[in-house]
Amino acid sequence: MNTKLVILDRDGTINVDRDDYVKSPDEWVPLPGALEAIAQLNHAGVQVAVATNQSGLGRGLFDMAALNAMHDRMNKMLAAVGGRIDAVFFCPRSPEESCRCRKPASGLMEQIAERFGVNLQGVPVVGDSLRDLQAGLSLGCAPHLVLTGKGAALRGQALPATFPPGTQVHDDLAAFVAHWLHLAPDGGPEGGWGHAPSVDSA
Repeated sequence: MNTKLVILDRDGTINVDRDDYVKSPDEWVPLPGALEAIAQLNHAGVQVAVATNQSGLGRGLFDMAALNAMHDRMNKMLAAVGGRIDAVFFCPRSPEESCRCRKPASGLMEQIAERFGVNLQGVPVVGDSLRDLQAGLSLGCAPHLVLTGKGAALRGQALPATFPPGTQVHDDLAAFVAHWLHLAPDGGPEGGWGHAPSVDSA
């Protein structure tokens, strides 16, 4: 199928991750080239959804006003380079809480499928950790790992066997976008969506 939707993790994929959590707009810093990469997807007619665990909410490290302010900053910075995110889906709960939407559970992906009215078979899910990819597996998403954020620890190593078969590995979000859009002869996301050959990690 031809799918014009990409699902992105946030921290470590779009913006710099922090061991002490991203807690305010000032701490939300985009990774080099990430916002421009999202704009490239938009210009190719691709919708972009973000699926992100935000347990800092459940831990009381920041509140909804702070999270909204972070996303307002993200959206304004994206607009400045001609990009946009169509929807953000987040789980506010801590790992100790029972939850269907905290990745690696699939709840956020199910919400995205319902919101966009699409079957997620072959839709790329891009993230910097195993749980980001696992969240989309039961719905048939195509797994893409970026070697930024937590993924940076895997640079120069073979991909662990725990990752889904066919996981594709990219240096960063910009490298994913360049690879994915190149699947179409005209540079757009026509044909081949969800059918890219897997690549070995280096």
